[in-house]
Amino acid sequence: MYVILVYDICLKGNGARRLSRVFKTCKKYLHHIQDSVFEGELSKVQLLQLQQELKKTVDQELDSVIIFKSRQEKWLDKEFWGKSDDATDFLL
Repeated sequence: MYVILVYDICLKGNGARRLSRVFKTCKKYLHHIQDSVFEGELSKVQLLQLQQELKKTVDQELDSVIIFKSRQEKWLDKEFWGKSDDATDFLL
C-alpha cells in the first residue's frame, strides 16, 4: 500500500531525542520528502512494524502521528508548490 506519514513532535523535555528517533525510524521504511513528511510503498507487515517502532518512541500526550493510506500511489493526486527537495536524498 502507498503511505504518507506526517508527524509533529513536541520539543518539551526529551522531545529533541524523540524527534531524532522518530525521524530515523521513518527513514528506515519510507522516503523523506519534507520536514516531518514521509511517503512510500509498504506491505501490511512493514506498516505494522513501523507503527510498533513509533509507538515505543512517541509520547501519546504530547506528539502526534498521522498515516494516510492508499491502495497505490496512482490513486493519489500530488501537487507540489514552492521549493522542491531532491527526490534522491534517500540514496547513499
